[in-house]
Amino acid sequence: MIDATTWFDKPFLCIGRAGMDFYPDPPGTKTEEATQFFSCLGGSSANICVAITKQGGRTALVTSVSDDAIGRFCLNELDRYNIDRTYVKSVGGEFRNSLAVVESRIEDHQSVIYRNGAADFQMTIDDVDAIDFTQYSALITTGTVLAAEPSRTAAFHAFEKAQKANIPLIFDVDYRPYSWASAEEAARTYSKAGAMCDVIIGNDVEFGFMAGSYEGGLDKARELAARDASIVVFKMGELGAITLVDGEEIKTGIYPVDALKPTGAGDSFMGGFIASLAAGHSVRDAVMRGSASASMVVSRVGCSVAMPNTEELDDFLSSHPGPTEA
Repeated sequence: MIDATTWFDKPFLCIGRAGMDFYPDPPGTKTEEATQFFSCLGGSSANICVAITKQGGRTALVTSVSDDAIGRFCLNELDRYNIDRTYVKSVGGEFRNSLAVVESRIEDHQSVIYRNGAADFQMTIDDVDAIDFTQYSALITTGTVLAAEPSRTAAFHAFEKAQKANIPLIFDVDYRPYSWASAEEAARTYSKAGAMCDVIIGNDVEFGFMAGSYEGGLDKARELAARDASIVVFKMGELGAITLVDGEEIKTGIYPVDALKPTGAGDSFMGGFIASLAAGHSVRDAVMRGSASASMVVSRVGCSVAMPNTEELDDFLSSHPGPTEA
């Protein structure tokens, strides 16, 4: 079993993208009818950094951003959240930052994500070799970083260096089909990554994808927990989660809210879960705090800006009538 109680002693190292999110404003506006937008930092790994930082941790991000105004926006946002960007490089040419246009609405929700020539996929082995992994408490990454070269090879190189430095690998499956050349390639790559990681978090669809069928998702999670990982969290949306740890299966519910949008929950869950483990909470309590963090984010505009701090999370937990029964 992983000892997470020392994780706050050093920063977390996160690999993956930082991007710009646009939200049609005011909330409820359709994109095609919008005349103004609200902007904020986006990208799964950057969002996870924000979530952990707001709940008491320190984070450093490893990625590439475009050498243009959008890339500089991301750099400014990372600075605003006090995220170490020593290993964030700017790349020129035709590479561009990811851009997401996300509606703050549930009914007929639209999210449009631009990822052509993504700058974050330009992370290289040389970028990874510049890092002293012994200075970090854990390596956190999302599956998107594995979708293309040279980022894929660099990420696996980082996995190997983290293992040599004896720091845990924390993996959010985060399967985005549009980023991959084929489902078969993604399944092979995810299986390789899962076998190397100590903490794996994904939803029922993502584990089902890794297993080759939706029905086999939970068995795949059980296989990873029995063979490789110390903690596996199998999320099931409104049905809660099953967490596999030390041969036990912990079933937990969720905190129902009036959701404003369906996005941001995964990044917020990861950040809340990891920060709570590091703060000394039990695995069960950390899952519940991650679930509460996710509920708070889907009920607010934005993702990075919607991440709760520790005080907000504690207030939510003390006043919410939930969770639902598992």
